[in-house]
Amino acid sequence: MKRIGLYLGFPPHGGGAFQYAQSVLAATLSLRVEEYDIVIAHAHPAWLPLLQPHAARAKLLPMAGNALDPMAHFLLRQGVSVTWWRTMARHLHPGTRKLLAQDCNLWICPAQDVLTYALPARTMGVIHDLMHRYENRFPEVSRRGLFRRRERHYRNICATAAAILVDSAVGKSHVMEAYDVDPGRIHVLPYVAPPYMQNAEPTDFDSRYELPASFVFYPAQFWEHKNHVRLLQALAVALESVPDLHLVLAGSGKNAHAKILRAIDTLHLRHRVKLLGYVPDEDMPGFYRRACGLIMPTFFGPTNIPPLEAMTVGCPMAVSNIYAMPDQVGDAALLFNPSSVEEIARAIVRLATDEALRSRLSEAGRKRAQEWDQPHFEARFHQIVRIATET
Repeated sequence: MKRIGLYLGFPPHGGGAFQYAQSVLAATLSLRVEEYDIVIAHAHPAWLPLLQPHAARAKLLPMAGNALDPMAHFLLRQGVSVTWWRTMARHLHPGTRKLLAQDCNLWICPAQDVLTYALPARTMGVIHDLMHRYENRFPEVSRRGLFRRRERHYRNICATAAAILVDSAVGKSHVMEAYDVDPGRIHVLPYVAPPYMQNAEPTDFDSRYELPASFVFYPAQFWEHKNHVRLLQALAVALESVPDLHLVLAGSGKNAHAKILRAIDTLHLRHRVKLLGYVPDEDMPGFYRRACGLIMPTFFGPTNIPPLEAMTVGCPMAVSNIYAMPDQVGDAALLFNPSSVEEIARAIVRLATDEALRSRLSEAGRKRAQEWDQPHFEARFHQIVRIATET
């Protein structure tokens, strides 16, 4: 019998990382009872409602805040040797001792955690993307020493993790190019639509959101790389052809928030753009089901989760033609250059006006979602866990 640990130390407003971790949680819980004991260490109260129904399958291990306290985070970010920390942590750090006492064969860290290399144990880490290298023009991955910190962080993951999960073949090639990692330690595990996309809609959804009759939808935190300003400029162009169209935006404010609000006013779009802020997971399917389509002009990849959400419920979509996005969506989406306002506008108009196109994209999306769903994700995850615990 092997023992697998899963570390969940971050809140739901972490965006895609929280969604991805839910898929990993489900996959971990689906490991064969005859072969694996499971320990789930959790450090945020938002996880409790998701974990309590599984208390019979897994040992739930509450942590006092993050397993690595602020001092450990600070020391590692300032360049203290990882070797030194891994040697001393069990003597100096109560959280480390608590995790090591579980005697796990493997600890899974699904959110690019420092714990991946700070815990002196066998770990499985994740590298969602290396956009600080490929898109370093954006301040959210480069300013105030962020590039240097990210670089050190990912190098440490690559140097210590027994297994590294990536989202795509492009993601694997990025890691190999950047850090010269043995390809046998890098495992492609494509994202899957989060479990909440299968949930029934809340009965008060329509009364709470009062959505316009015709809209395109973009769920994304307001980072520069999410490209909202060009999207707004494209909407202004598209309205010349589709004057009754709206844009619905879901996501919390980040470094581009003020710029986006200014653009809405400058382009006279205040009555054509609906800003939702943070949207609870259980409400997300309703937006996709009512939208003319998902529009996603991001500059970051390699792949993204919203297209998977859209395909699950048959929402047509148009996405950036970057990195591994074309492979992720196949024939289920229109593709455009995210730098081109004109191409984004054309995609919006087509989604809003071409019913036959929407029907074709919707059908293709549903089919593609069935070809890679949570059971497929879990089967691949089980293979990777077996490899990581046997090598």
